Amino acid sequence: MKFAVIGGTGLIGSKVVQLLNEAGHEAVPHALSTGVDVLTGQGVDAALAGADVVVNLTNSPTFDEASPAFFQTSMDNLLAAAGRAGTGHFVILSIIGVDQVPTDYYRAKTLQEDLLKAGPIPYSIVRAAQFMEFVDAVLSWTADDETVRLPRTPLQPVAAADVAATVADVAAGTPLNGVLDLAGPEVYPLDELGRITLAARGDSRTVTTDDAAGMFAVVPGDVLTAKDGARIAPTHYADWLK
Repeated sequence: MKFAVIGGTGLIGSKVVQLLNEAGHEAVPHALSTGVDVLTGQGVDAALAGADVVVNLTNSPTFDEASPAFFQTSMDNLLAAAGRAGTGHFVILSIIGVDQVPTDYYRAKTLQEDLLKAGPIPYSIVRAAQFMEFVDAVLSWTADDETVRLPRTPLQPVAAADVAATVADVAAGTPLNGVLDLAGPEVYPLDELGRITLAARGDSRTVTTDDAAGMFAVVPGDVLTAKDGARIAPTHYADWLK
């Protein structure tokens, strides 16, 4: 099969392209750097021409109130082009619990899902837990030279390599016309995850539990963890840290 991987040069996209090509498919990466602009529509029709499957891994450049406009415009352009190309499967990557978190970015990702579900093209949505690769960035949001303040929000981090493998697997399969959740094998309170990460890095800063700190402070309960029916990835956080 032929795959158009939009956002195919990024952390997940580059791995998805590699995995699909290794499996004998033809996966072509597309991004701004290859002349494809999902906001203006430039290069989109050419990128999707002849593609059996579109995998959209593009992301908003901001996490604020501007993010819904990015997903509205990009999905409008991609879905229209996929319809013209006769594409039979449209795949996106989303976030576990995305529709239950009251932030601009999570609302924007929920909008992206809703646009795909409402369209005429058979689809699959992979909702992944927070990437292990992003934990350092999360710690930096509420850190100073001595302290990192983190809430006790439960997370179930997953390795980017496992996310890419699942996206590639789903993209090569029959459209789900639904959602597959993906998470790592362990649940950690975010403050504990911070302590484990700093210790592994040899970082002497102290983690202070603060349930009002950072973006994840507004997350209700355990909505960012896997529920029944989720796929559990194999990579443990301790092994990933090594």
